[in-house]
Amino acid sequence: MPTVEELYRNYGILADATEQVGQHKDAYQVILDGVKGGTKEKRLAAQFIPKFFKHFPELADSAINAQLDLCEDEDVSIRRQAIKELPQFATGENLPRVADILTQLLQTDDSAEFNLVNNALLSIFKMDAKGTLGGLFSQILQGEDIVRERAIKFLSTKLKTLPDEVLTKEVEELILTESKKVLEDVTGEEFVLFMKILSGLKSLQTVSGRQQLVELVAEQADLEQTFNPSDPDCVDRLLQCTRQAVPLFSKNVHSTRFVTYFCEQVLPNLSTLTTPVEGLDIQLEVLKLLAEMSSFCGDMEKLETNLRKLFDKLLEYMPLPPEEAENGENAGNEEPKLQFSYVECLLYSFHQLGRKLPDFLTAKLNAEKLKDFKIRLQYFARGLQVYIRQLRLALQGKTGEALKTEENKIKVVALKITNNINVLIKDLFHIPPSYKSTVTLSWKPVQKVEIGQKRANEDTTSGSPPKKSTAGPKRDARQIYNPPSGKYSSNLSNFNYERSLQGK
Repeated sequence: MPTVEELYRNYGILADATEQVGQHKDAYQVILDGVKGGTKEKRLAAQFIPKFFKHFPELADSAINAQLDLCEDEDVSIRRQAIKELPQFATGENLPRVADILTQLLQTDDSAEFNLVNNALLSIFKMDAKGTLGGLFSQILQGEDIVRERAIKFLSTKLKTLPDEVLTKEVEELILTESKKVLEDVTGEEFVLFMKILSGLKSLQTVSGRQQLVELVAEQADLEQTFNPSDPDCVDRLLQCTRQAVPLFSKNVHSTRFVTYFCEQVLPNLSTLTTPVEGLDIQLEVLKLLAEMSSFCGDMEKLETNLRKLFDKLLEYMPLPPEEAENGENAGNEEPKLQFSYVECLLYSFHQLGRKLPDFLTAKLNAEKLKDFKIRLQYFARGLQVYIRQLRLALQGKTGEALKTEENKIKVVALKITNNINVLIKDLFHIPPSYKSTVTLSWKPVQKVEIGQKRANEDTTSGSPPKKSTAGPKRDARQIYNPPSGKYSSNLSNFNYERSLQGK
């Protein structure tokens, strides 16, 4: 093993040789042997090996292996020095191997070392993005769980920081191709991260690009399979995959396939859905997603069938008035409870789809059914007016901090819900029924959206769909579920605004 003095002497030989440095193979071999020495020798080797690496292609494997030994040394300072110099080995056909090594080194628990690995990966990314991606995806597909997890997070956080000249169309196509391979077997959390990665690619900002992403989500959601409402994994997968799809829909990227699946498979089973997490109002979550998607339906082959299923489900939440006794008092002991949150979602969805078949209520329903519906609407509207007056009275004069209390936040949201329902019911009371009014769903921010304007992406990283069932090894051990987060607290998202109407 060479001493410190011998390492310096051979370094001098190589440094002085200038253009003839490649002729001093023995001197470089001495420096490579420095990795077998003590702490001082290793530190020198970590600096000297990369400096002359390019001059000895025949010793490339030995040099990379020597540097890799230093990257795994027990002394953290030696490891850091060796990692810092790794990009100098990323030349030509060696680059994918260096990328592979750096990706494996992401598993370190030392924060300074971790940052060095990240910086080194970014450095070689700028040299050869495709070669670096080869190393990263190799570990994502075949590496240890911790390496896979950190490699995916590296892509999800660092890709967006790279300049356009690095992330060319060709590079983005490679990311999409490799991501599709990974998506064949992912956990929910990984799926959300990959959707974040892919939706950030410039080449997928187009209508056709967004459509590709919708198709990826549809495949993950398993829309070809019969829905199983009693399987919490099945319910969770559909719910969270749909959350990834919703921000992608627009005037030109249609939600038709998802809406049809919800109407055909989910709505009939709404009351029997098994919630994947305790305390979550899964029915309301499903109805909210359906309402958000209903604005972006294209031509629908089964439009009348889907409208009928929506109509039937809406009737379940719009009760008939209680029968009155001869003396004018209610014959029953209990007034029906009105679930305003559910009705807002269903009525909005019906209103959106109804625009495509405006004669549904007058031509597709028999007279008796239409009469029954109008009685329900009238009764619901009467209770709605009472509730709206009470809410306005309760909020009257309150501003600023007073509106920020939990109780008043709930009342503000309740007022949005009831106002929305009121507008939609008025439309349906027109003769013939009208579908012209526009409302902003109560949980959405109020904003003016120009026709054709692309909607801003929402933060849809809440929650994790279970992985799609496919053949091959699975990653069940890493399955993670996070309850939906977002606009409201848990109190608000589960608040049904049920209200018993006083008989009149």
